[in-house]
Amino acid sequence: MIRACIFDAYGTLLDVHSAVGRHASRIGDIAPVFSQTWRTKQLEYSWVGSLMHRYRDFWTLTCDALDFAMERHGIADTALRADLLDAYRRLDAYPEVRPMLVALKAAGVRTAILSNGSPAMLGSAIVAAGIADVLDATVSVDEIGIYKPDPRVYDLALRRLGVTAAEVTFQSSNAWDVAGAAAFGLRTFWINRTRQPREYLAATDLDILDDLTLLPARLGLASG
Repeated sequence: MIRACIFDAYGTLLDVHSAVGRHASRIGDIAPVFSQTWRTKQLEYSWVGSLMHRYRDFWTLTCDALDFAMERHGIADTALRADLLDAYRRLDAYPEVRPMLVALKAAGVRTAILSNGSPAMLGSAIVAAGIADVLDATVSVDEIGIYKPDPRVYDLALRRLGVTAAEVTFQSSNAWDVAGAAAFGLRTFWINRTRQPREYLAATDLDILDDLTLLPARLGLASG
């Protein structure tokens, strides 16, 4: 019996590239590459900081990663920097996200976010994305000061929700996040929006979805 569905936020429910997308005309043809640099460095900083046991919150890392991306791509525009950070606080949800969450709620399943994001940035993001009212909990790694895929992060979500590993599923668009959750013992779904090759879990059974539309059906729940 699935009692709760736990979701990664950035890249899974929220489109991390929508911030740059809103200002692409100011960045030019390099906008997609620029956005990927920003995202890659944001994640890299979280992993390296965890390995060094020097935690800094995800908003700080997001700002630092943006500064790197701007310097790397030769962009010096303080107004654009401010606008990009503001846009990151208000990322777009993928179009199927709200209907999917509504369907899960209608079937009696609790919904939660487990994210590297700091509480303030998650709070503004879910309100702007129009999904705050269909989430039962938003759990941030900020509570324990370590980033995914440390197993303590996945344990934090179970403790906050008062459930066992057998009672939840975990969904992420990040293969490394799925690998971490699976190693901890959670049933996982990899939301492979960009059809990336398998990694980390290539030799094991792996539930893969192109997006979140069919998640309720895959769980045997009414679609609402």
